[in-house]
Amino acid sequence: MELLKGAEVSAKIKEQAARMLEKLGGNVPKLAIVRVGERPDDMSYERGAIKKMEGFGLRVQSYVFPADISDQDFKEAFRNINQDEDVTGILLLRPLPKQICEADIERMIDPAKDLDGISPSNIAKVFAGDGTGFAPCTAEAVIEVLKANGIAISGKRVTIVGRSMVVGRPLSMLMLKENATVTICHTRTADLEGTCRSAEILVAAAGRAKMLDKRYVGQGAVVIDVGINVDENGKLCGDVDMDSISGAASMATPVPGGVGAVTTAVLAKHLLLAAGQKSG
Repeated sequence: MELLKGAEVSAKIKEQAARMLEKLGGNVPKLAIVRVGERPDDMSYERGAIKKMEGFGLRVQSYVFPADISDQDFKEAFRNINQDEDVTGILLLRPLPKQICEADIERMIDPAKDLDGISPSNIAKVFAGDGTGFAPCTAEAVIEVLKANGIAISGKRVTIVGRSMVVGRPLSMLMLKENATVTICHTRTADLEGTCRSAEILVAAAGRAKMLDKRYVGQGAVVIDVGINVDENGKLCGDVDMDSISGAASMATPVPGGVGAVTTAVLAKHLLLAAGQKSG
């Protein structure tokens, strides 16, 4: 089984980003990362995003708020970030604490700065197949991994385990745009194992550690593991039991070091696209 490492895909996106940055003629765009509270997964993603932006030669600033901030105070602070002319794009780390109405923030964010595709406008564009909107970075990263490794999507049977608006649903639209035949699975899918086994490309985005083992993987399938979990030993792992599938899958993305590394590269690319649209 060949491992599809994210670093190689990220390096290709970095080359593309360098050309995009050059076209901006010295105008270096700025990413605002908005975090509420101290969730370890948010902080880990934030560190990775900061490192990636700086590595790509882009500006980045974190805006951190206490977990108990009121809905009104957060909205006021977010409005100021949203309206700041120096901020080219925004990454909002979610989920937000329960006292904040996340739907209101999704409606508030400027679609032109919404780099992770959370605004109703960008979601609608993704579902309409309109490439001018920003898709969620993780969903787009899956497509980038497949294309960078020369894996054909058109005409393939693709099964996605997970139906969230962060990965599952938008990814299904991106796959359809690439002419794949798509099945979305979830906890109530009858014969989940059999449905997954029939896939030529299997995407795991269920959010459950090592949920998918060799019973779910057809011979020669390409497995893309989007999950980020912590196993019983406190180690980072995906939704796929990698040791179990090694005899069935032809290729698979590792966790860590797979899709996650590409997600932050896609975020950087979106920041440069936002800057280009602003200057154009």
